[in-house]
Amino acid sequence: MSHLEVVASTWTVVLFFLHAVILARAILRPHREPSSRLAWVVVIAAVPLLGIVAYLLFGETNLGRRREDHIRRINRHLPRLSQLEHFSPANNPTNCLTPIPIPQPYDQAFRLGYAFSHFHPVGGNHAKLLDDTAATIDSLVADIDAALSHVHLLFYIWLPDHNGRKIIDALHRAASRKVACRVIVDGLGSRILIKSTFWTAMRSAGIQAVVALPIGSLLHHLFRRRVDLRNHRKIVVIDNQITYCGSQNCADPEFLIKAKFAPWVDIMVRFTGPVALQNQRIFIADWMAHIDEDLAALLEEPLAPTTPGITAQAIGTGPTLGYSAMPEIFEMLIFTARTSLTISTPYFVPNESMLAALCGCARRGVKTTMIFPARNDSWVVGAASRSYYAALLGAGVEIFEYHPGLLHAKTLTIDGDLTLVGSANLDRRSFDLNYENNLLVYDPTLTRQIRERQQSYINDSNPITTEFVAQWSIAQRLLNNSIAILGPIL
Repeated sequence: MSHLEVVASTWTVVLFFLHAVILARAILRPHREPSSRLAWVVVIAAVPLLGIVAYLLFGETNLGRRREDHIRRINRHLPRLSQLEHFSPANNPTNCLTPIPIPQPYDQAFRLGYAFSHFHPVGGNHAKLLDDTAATIDSLVADIDAALSHVHLLFYIWLPDHNGRKIIDALHRAASRKVACRVIVDGLGSRILIKSTFWTAMRSAGIQAVVALPIGSLLHHLFRRRVDLRNHRKIVVIDNQITYCGSQNCADPEFLIKAKFAPWVDIMVRFTGPVALQNQRIFIADWMAHIDEDLAALLEEPLAPTTPGITAQAIGTGPTLGYSAMPEIFEMLIFTARTSLTISTPYFVPNESMLAALCGCARRGVKTTMIFPARNDSWVVGAASRSYYAALLGAGVEIFEYHPGLLHAKTLTIDGDLTLVGSANLDRRSFDLNYENNLLVYDPTLTRQIRERQQSYINDSNPITTEFVAQWSIAQRLLNNSIAILGPIL
């Protein structure tokens, strides 16, 4: 046997064993649905070399052992708000923090939220549903201009456009008044801002600005952590008293980086009250994961006086905060619905149990309505979403596609009483890969307002019927269903 033949045989054996090891790793990885394992086995077997590289980059929810250990140490160090004496409803003299009694079965959803975030539902909150993107930015600027102690902002996408610069200017004014300004942006979603002069100018002005999950080289990620784990949260906390929660990034609705899908249609709610401290803890945990500054003392400051108000609970989820947290919460809420369930989401790639929950919800007589954008900025996700239409319609789910822009609002309302609003989509990225934040609220008034907003989306949408789906060509259905097969690894 020649030298070249020996080398070729050696490499064949090495690649065979490497292939076998990666296949075994994909099969043995814990916390994975059988469909996900099967999808990866098919990819690795069909395109061995590319499949191996793809699996190492995207196959595991790996943030890096050192970073994961650091995050866990931070969460052990930070006080759980349920353990703080000043946060306990029983020790509040005005009893304003005591949540309104939550009837069954809604209380089960709050119990599940507590299991993941360790935040009890608290009363004494007040909410304002903001009209649109412009109203949100104006409200946020006004709150930053009135801040006395600190301003904490976390956005997945922050663009240096008109709205982005308005917030930057407000931060400059706050920093000049010696208000502590802390900013977190995602390394991928906000890369344009990070590379701009506005970023360096903020830091020069005394605004602390850090990048969450910075993007490195593919080789770096190949051996250390998954490249597409992202911080998708949108959190604002001001003076431990005010917080914002919803789907809106810090950008213009025209969203110039994807202008052909504009306008982006978002939803944001401004809250005052003790739930702001829960969002504060989520922000602080993210902050301390990236910078050596202990902000635990902020969580022990006395709560501001409040009056009786709505019951709310913050829910933070992510790949290091409990496997399957987000899909379990969504499914619990779907099972909770008794008369009506209305959901709007731009990205819909459910797992099998969630699809079954939605179909079962409609079959047991609950008026179940889903609202999606007609044109999705991700054609892959759009195609995968439509692969589920026939099953949903067959079960009695009403589907609407919104046309005036990209409907980016992530909302869920139940029975006119319960609302979930925040950053999470009903897709596998939000389930497994993204850090997300949501607020669960029991309040008929806010739920009615958000349900009215959902109805405005429906009024600007086209209903999708079984006949409409049946008219799709074989090629279109083949494309949708083929992409959906890859849903577990998207």
